[in-house]
Parts: sequence; C-alpha cells; structure tokens
Amino acid sequence: MTDTGRLIAETGIVPKKSKGQNFLIDGRVADRHISYAGIREGDRVLEVGPGLGILTERMADLPCDLTCIELDDILAEYISGTYGDRLRLIHGDAVKVPFPEFDVFVSNLPYSVSTPIIFKLLDHDFRTAVVMVQKEFADRMVADVGSPDYSRLTVNLFYRAECEIMETVPASRFNPRPKVDSALVRITPRKAPFDVLDERTFFRVTEVAFNHRRKKIGTSLKSAGMVRPGDDVPYLDERIENLRPVEIGEIADAVYRASSG
Repeated sequence: MTDTGRLIAETGIVPKKSKGQNFLIDGRVADRHISYAGIREGDRVLEVGPGLGILTERMADLPCDLTCIELDDILAEYISGTYGDRLRLIHGDAVKVPFPEFDVFVSNLPYSVSTPIIFKLLDHDFRTAVVMVQKEFADRMVADVGSPDYSRLTVNLFYRAECEIMETVPASRFNPRPKVDSALVRITPRKAPFDVLDERTFFRVTEVAFNHRRKKIGTSLKSAGMVRPGDDVPYLDERIENLRPVEIGEIADAVYRASSG
C-alpha cells in the first residue's frame, strides 16, 4: 500500500468525485512540483487543497512561511493535527476566502475549481505559481490562436504571465485514478506584452466574445451593449478564436474610446 493509500485508510477519508479529489501518490512527482516552484528562504507560500499533504510535508520542512487552505473537514483536521504550528491553516473554500499575501503558490487543483482559482490567482502579486491541473486544462492555458483550446483563460494568462507546461503526469500517479492525465504548469507573472487603455474593458471584451466564440465579435459585443451602431471598432466581422491577444486589445481600446467619447 502506498503512503497515500495508508493515509486514506487511516483518516477514513472517502475521496469525493464531486470535489475532484484525486490524491497524488508519487513522491518523485511531488519533489519535482516543489522544485519547479523555486521556493526561497523566507518566502510566503500558499498551498490550496493540501489534501493528505504530499506537497505539504515537503514544504513544512523548508525555511518558508507556509499557509494552506483546505475545504474538507476531515482533511483540514488531518493537516492541522499533523503539522500543527509548522503552517497556518485556513479552513474554508479557496474560491471564496480571501488569499493571504504570498510569493509562491502551489496546488494540486481539483478540476471543478481550476478556472475560478486561476483567475483569482491572477489578481494577486506573486513570483511563481506551480499548479497540477488536468492535461486538457493545461492545454487551454498555453493554447495557440485558432486552436480549439484557445480560450478566455489563454488570453488572460498570456496578458499577465508566462505560462509553461513542465511535464505531463499520468493518471496512474493518483488515487483514485482519474480518467485523464494531468500536467504540472508553471505561471510566472510579467509585464503585459502590449498596452491597453483600460484593463477592465479588455477583460470584459475577452469574456463576452469567448462566451459566444462561434458568433462574430460584433454580434456578441452589440448584444452585450458594448458596441453601438456607428462605433469605429475593428475586427467586428471576425471570430474571437482567430484573433491574437494584441488584436483583442485593439478592439478593447476602440470600445473604451467609443464609450468614453
């Protein structure tokens, strides 16, 4: 029996599909996950969803300030009882509770909350994040223009950070075994590669257009009340999936100018 299997038996935790609970059982993958994060002495490290602690146990021994957010009652009690004052535990829903300030973010993210957690993450200042996500989600994070995986997530990440898939992790490395493989992805914030007049408008245009990705951009923006007849906005006859982020920025700037004029 693996350490994870033993802990599942000892804690009485029943992994819940509804919560996307698939526990990593390969310590070598956990070692690499932590290595990719490049944790330095004195770093404030935030882990979302420590689960049975395969990442937590490695970080609790590092000279860093570790905070974990865990929703599950049994897992929160296990983490608190095992690590005590070696970390700070926030017992709550990571989608809803405020994040403390952090330098490094690590997480084995359940698929059901991957999108809201990544968007929440991007609203914070940090140096590095390394997340385990389903492979198909990772592909969306780094997709090229015109790809079926190209999405609002892709554009938001591209605008705010460098994003790279570090490795694919087979489904066999988890208990219970998921139906699909996962991937470790590193996110490194950087200055946006292009300027926009108003970031809120840029993100809103991206959201509205991708919500109706098969429609022409003009149709989507007009139905959302963002474009009026006569407004001088480029690419309105295009579909959002065919535009590079910088071109979406051009649309957002035109929309902002029209609304401000």
